[in-house]
Amino acid sequence: MKPVLIIKLGDTLPELAEQKGDFEDWFIKPLHSTGLSTRVIDPRKNDPLPPAIDFSGILMTGSHAMVTDQEPWCRKTAAWLPGAVAADVPLLGVCYGHQLLADAMGGTVGNHPRGTEMGTVDITMAPGAEGDLLFKTFPAVIKVHASHSQTVTSLPPDAVLLAANAWEPHHAFAVGNHAWGLQFHPEFDAEIMSTYINAFADPLRKQGQNPDDLLQKIQETPDSGRVLERFAQIILENAKGR
Repeated sequence: MKPVLIIKLGDTLPELAEQKGDFEDWFIKPLHSTGLSTRVIDPRKNDPLPPAIDFSGILMTGSHAMVTDQEPWCRKTAAWLPGAVAADVPLLGVCYGHQLLADAMGGTVGNHPRGTEMGTVDITMAPGAEGDLLFKTFPAVIKVHASHSQTVTSLPPDAVLLAANAWEPHHAFAVGNHAWGLQFHPEFDAEIMSTYINAFADPLRKQGQNPDDLLQKIQETPDSGRVLERFAQIILENAKGR
């Protein structure tokens, strides 16, 4: 079976990388647990973006960069994405990857007017989730980990909204037959989330948020983690049908 392509778009905090691995590692483990193999490329290092059809699935990580910075590697990846979506290979973009997918497919991205959403939060399924391959089996409300200061300000044409909350109107969307964006982090656990809050405590305070309150609300998010399990199932089911 073809491997899953992981497009590494950023690096985590050094202390987390030393203890728990980097962004790509947090996706590799759940994918490998289902029997899938992976290949990692890093466009920031001028790794070429291969044909999407050479892979059974595609996953784009988060990043501490901003889509609005329009870095050359960002634009290169954005130009590649419409072809990947058209190839109908299951594709999942997370946080930065979610925003980049929206941007590449005709949506818009900008700074969130309320600032940074960070911590364990509830998201509510939108009506479009009922028939969606990725989200149709999930409860109406699930807990997820969030860490973002930019947002998809408008979805791409023909995109379907899948989940939102009072802070973030576009926590998940689908575009095409097999492409999804997630603003939240299904790969985070409670330790990772706590480390991020502690690392960004000062900027959070400047925005009027209380890091101690956010830390007290941290909990594990099993339903969020199941999103990656379901994505792996979609990859396997799609491969059998080809």
